Amino acid sequence: MDRRRLLLMLAVFVAIIGTALVFLYVRGADNRAQNQYDSVSVLKANQDIPAGEKYDDALAAGKISLQPVPQNQLNEGYQTSTEALKGKVAAVPIFSGQQIIGSQFGNTVQAVSTALPIPKGMVAISVNLTDPDRVAGNIQNGSEVAIFVSQLNPETSTTPGAAPSAAWTRLLLPKVTVLNVGSPVTTTSTTTDSSGNQTTEQLPRTLLTLAVTQKDAQKVILSSKALDLTFALLTQDSKVKSARETTEQPASLFSK
Repeated sequence: MDRRRLLLMLAVFVAIIGTALVFLYVRGADNRAQNQYDSVSVLKANQDIPAGEKYDDALAAGKISLQPVPQNQLNEGYQTSTEALKGKVAAVPIFSGQQIIGSQFGNTVQAVSTALPIPKGMVAISVNLTDPDRVAGNIQNGSEVAIFVSQLNPETSTTPGAAPSAAWTRLLLPKVTVLNVGSPVTTTSTTTDSSGNQTTEQLPRTLLTLAVTQKDAQKVILSSKALDLTFALLTQDSKVKSARETTEQPASLFSK
């Protein structure tokens, strides 16, 4: 009888512990989800701010304002007040869409070095991409990406009898570190087709800052201005290697 009572008490105890653990897990999941979607009003740049510009002047010109940012996207050193940096100057260039952090401002331009964790021997550059070209917002600070380059509207050859060139896409760089992701800014884009018809659309664009060597910087800068860039998000299991470009010709597009 005592043994049965002991087993019953043990079963009740285990059930209580199990219920408590489930409750704590569910509450923790709710808190994590809430933290992900709750926003904090922080200072962000609405326009580019050159190094040396006074904070007060940038604020008065509307280059800086308080904007909501999800808690899981806050950068270390974010600012929640327009008063804290008064009297300071921009110690480094600040790009439109970036969160304002305290270390970006000082008493002189030389007061603070870049707040970006640029690896030794590399430089930081920024490119402006639409949502589809940056994996629909899934690229975050510190992400590793592969960069692809495309020529979508090649010019028709002026050589008599020459076949028109085809659009193409190929790998530009297999692995690049993203240092900083700005916030999307909606821009208006107007395109004209071969018939002269114009199409206007609203496109969210975002600045992504990369760590690259000088040689790779030259490739990315030229490609971003003359061609079209697309970033592919990498994982530890991703396999990326140089290959021949893919063109719109069936033999290339449907090859295995």
